[in-house]
Amino acid sequence: MKMKHFAAVLGAVIYLGGPAVVHAQASMSMDAATPMVSLTDGEIKRIDTDAGKLTIKHGQIKNLDMPGMTMVFVAKDGAKLASLKAGDKIRFVATNEGGKFFASEIQSAQ
Repeated sequence: MKMKHFAAVLGAVIYLGGPAVVHAQASMSMDAATPMVSLTDGEIKRIDTDAGKLTIKHGQIKNLDMPGMTMVFVAKDGAKLASLKAGDKIRFVATNEGGKFFASEIQSAQ
């Protein structure tokens, strides 16, 4: 009897809990397939304009569940790199597309 009750409750949690869990997560939008992104604070350490890449020491990237560290990002808008220099404090959107990390919506935080 207890096993049937457990199975029924578990089934209800899985059925009803799925959407509720998605809405409870701050990193997800109303559409579970579209993660919400937020701006991340960072400091530019190096820019490689020829490759369209920049090295950023960043804080926690919430939408990627990633702690702060220094890493290389590909700039979504390579033309934006011309207006940046090492040492600039920035805010940016970080995304992971197929294992490649991108920085977009780069803006000055100074």
